[in-house]
Amino acid sequence: MDQRKKARLDELSIDSSSSLIDALRRMDETDRKLLVVTRDDEYAGIISAGDIQRGIIENHALDTAIDQLMGARELRVARVGDSFEAIRQMMLRHRTEFMPVLDAQDRLVDIHFWDEVFGTREMARGRIELPVAIMAGGKGTRLKPFSNILPKALFPVGDKTILEEIIQRFRDQGCEDFWLSVNHKADFIQIYVEQLEDPPRSVRYLHEDAPLGTAGSLAQLQGEIATTLIVSNCDILVDADYGEIVDYHREEGNDITLVGALKEIRIPYGTLETGDGGRLTAFREKPNLNYLINTGLYLLEPGVLERITPGAPYDMTQLVDAVRGEGGRVGVFPVSEKSWLDIGEWQEYERTIRLVSP
Repeated sequence: MDQRKKARLDELSIDSSSSLIDALRRMDETDRKLLVVTRDDEYAGIISAGDIQRGIIENHALDTAIDQLMGARELRVARVGDSFEAIRQMMLRHRTEFMPVLDAQDRLVDIHFWDEVFGTREMARGRIELPVAIMAGGKGTRLKPFSNILPKALFPVGDKTILEEIIQRFRDQGCEDFWLSVNHKADFIQIYVEQLEDPPRSVRYLHEDAPLGTAGSLAQLQGEIATTLIVSNCDILVDADYGEIVDYHREEGNDITLVGALKEIRIPYGTLETGDGGRLTAFREKPNLNYLINTGLYLLEPGVLERITPGAPYDMTQLVDAVRGEGGRVGVFPVSEKSWLDIGEWQEYERTIRLVSP
């Protein structure tokens, strides 16, 4: 293996004793969703963001060692003697960012990277072809004074608006039917969409005469939707293969799936835990806390829309609680912290601009 490949391999390697959250951090740092796992500095396997997502869904704690997730997974590796075309086809079939080449003793002797094999870092994602509702009626009060002029959906990110960026990401995976929930500066949004050079096949509007909360306008889709509906807030981007989220939603038989981002919160103080009589039970210096944060991206089965009272304010939290209260299935699909971009407040908006701008 040449020195250039070894350098890339070192960057993408992680020890098997590392935790799931450590692996997700490394993926975010390297902007990759696949890592080489080593044990005693020797090749031990590979782990993907999908492996970690499944581990979290199966209720593995974030401090679980990578080793515990690697036993049952199918190894997707090439072998010495495989032709380059066979390796290329395997990478295409499994959409894998790199392909290790092992010898008869399972030692790593070479590695092929997607960008070198195909000449681009962009990887094809599965087609889902589902209807998408984008909730674009909010006033964007946290983004004042600019939201006094522009609706939040039309804030620029890179050379597009956030609304265009959201739509394009869904179109890249085959979605062409969109519903836009509008209220605040609805005419701005409609005029803007009508002048797009390459509009989606269908854009229809859910007009709110008064604010109806984060889910109220979806009552207008009762009887209109016959398949899984994707719902996205207009101020977020989720960098994920939506096909994987749809697969999870359907495999689990969920009525609602929420996409959750792992968010690490650093506490800049020592924390104290106490018991009876105020006795100290734990003292931790500047701990890091990890939570799953609601990203604002959902998958809904059409039947759940019937629970929304038409014309009345209704929030997504109410819908989730109603479905759970009736024994319905509500699942959470996790993504890494960097996979979720939010423009709902200035600090996050500025970060999104830096990450999305060409």
